[in-house]
Amino acid sequence: MSDKSTGRFTFILHAHLPYVLNHGKWPHGVDWLSEAAVETYIPILNALFDLLADGYKPKLTIDISPVLAEQLGDPVFQSEFSGYLDQKIQAAEEDIREFKKYGDSECEALAVFWRDFYTQNKIQFEKRYEGDLIRGFRELREAGVLDIMTCGATHGYFPLLSHDGSISAQVKTAIHTHKKHFKSSPRGIWLPECAYRPAYPWIPPVASVLGKTEIQRRGVEDFLSENGLEYFVIDSALLKGGVTIGVYMERFKALQKLWNQFEKKVQYRPESDDRSPYNLYLLNPSHNGKPVAVFTRDPRTGLQVWSGEWGYPGDGWYLEFHKKRFPGGHRYWRVTTSNRDLADKTLYNRNMAMRRVEAHTDHFVKLVKTVLKEKLVSTKQPGIIAAPFDAELFGHWWFEGVDFLKLTLRRMCEDPDIMLTFASEALDSIKPTQVVTLPEGSWGQGGYHYIWLNSDTEWTWEHIYEDEVRMKKLLEKYNKNSDPLFQRILKQAGRELLLLQASDWQFLISTFAARDYAEMRFGEHHTVFQKLADIAEKVHDGGGLSSGEERFLEDSEIRDSLFSDIDPNWFREPKR
Repeated sequence: MSDKSTGRFTFILHAHLPYVLNHGKWPHGVDWLSEAAVETYIPILNALFDLLADGYKPKLTIDISPVLAEQLGDPVFQSEFSGYLDQKIQAAEEDIREFKKYGDSECEALAVFWRDFYTQNKIQFEKRYEGDLIRGFRELREAGVLDIMTCGATHGYFPLLSHDGSISAQVKTAIHTHKKHFKSSPRGIWLPECAYRPAYPWIPPVASVLGKTEIQRRGVEDFLSENGLEYFVIDSALLKGGVTIGVYMERFKALQKLWNQFEKKVQYRPESDDRSPYNLYLLNPSHNGKPVAVFTRDPRTGLQVWSGEWGYPGDGWYLEFHKKRFPGGHRYWRVTTSNRDLADKTLYNRNMAMRRVEAHTDHFVKLVKTVLKEKLVSTKQPGIIAAPFDAELFGHWWFEGVDFLKLTLRRMCEDPDIMLTFASEALDSIKPTQVVTLPEGSWGQGGYHYIWLNSDTEWTWEHIYEDEVRMKKLLEKYNKNSDPLFQRILKQAGRELLLLQASDWQFLISTFAARDYAEMRFGEHHTVFQKLADIAEKVHDGGGLSSGEERFLEDSEIRDSLFSDIDPNWFREPKR
């Protein structure tokens, strides 16, 4: 650590989308993935490569969820993405012609901006990255610019999964997939929804095949430690107690109504003064393995970037996310004021927006320095600020967010008061020794599970528990069956179960962001899993596949083709 710096800072970005390949196109199929790629993933890659070319050595920690990595590396995405970009370019060209015809020079200039934006991103995708964004991330890791973490395989919500074998499969699949794409073992993991559960006698929260019998569950840290993972990220309220800020409430209005049902039931723990989000702590696994460290989200800097009401993204000069011009879907308006109707939004001004990026970068860097200095003065020990965010916030939800990220990284590289660091690098340097225990919780509003478990989503957990039990019985009953066909069926059943467990489905149902799509996808994976389990039992008992069953298996493998090397044994209950 530099003698002049007051402390460390690390951005930690969480890049994730559910599996959408071969499951529709617009608005929540592959176009959803394409939108994130052109607005977030490519701009982040470009920003880091540009900084590197300018002589800077920025350091950014990012997790790319295994299910996202599988999609970005899939030839289906690569071909679909180029077509998506062509459509956006054509739509901008049509807007240019229409605006020119009516003499609307301001809108015409913005349409030119969009045409150039998508054209340049297409060139970057096809020429700079040769259609392989995963390779771009890998090259930045090798250049010492990125520290790449992993996540649960399909973003399963760990605290609510009913079998330890399910969490084990989520973690083992994640590590295997990470090695496949990034040629290295991950050191850290982003727990889906930053949701953690300690070891304790767990009672299923919904009526299901499990009944209401207590099940002794292992703590999440056990799974991480035994698989060689060294750290994860938590919300500040999980560490210190107090009121949780939440990260989704402002973005999804439906959550405000849902929150009204739960708010009175939430009992916040008193806030503790003996734990600080600017320190690192350890959790001891029950099996005497290596302790696992936790990085804690800083609420002061986090609010500035997350909040559309109090933070930077809500600035009136930034691009309005919700208002689009159809049929092309390009955006021509700015936030104006957060409480103004979409009909009253005024035109976007790119130059003014970039001026606000400059101002907000200055403010953010000064705030980071202030927080670190206060920590140093009060404790005589330098601290670390962990700033975890959804990657898609930058560029997608907040269009100018990548510009902010790039400029902030550059300023921090130049500032001797701040040591820009990777999470793993900070862990190696700080070498934490203080062991703590943590309660169950997440980074959702209220700190608990209500976004993912409520009256609208209970039915999903009933089916998840049903399928987890059946997978467990298949493995126990047929554990010596090495027949290639049987194993092939079991592998596809494992893929369907992992996809069924994705927390995205409950999130999309609760937020109404894509409720019909989420319910359809969830039901589909449940049905496919059950049919594959039936076929597996038939094959084990000596029966052959009918032509329809063979076609069903083949179609399932083509449609849900991720995790090619999945091992059904990963779903087995870990030995205690």
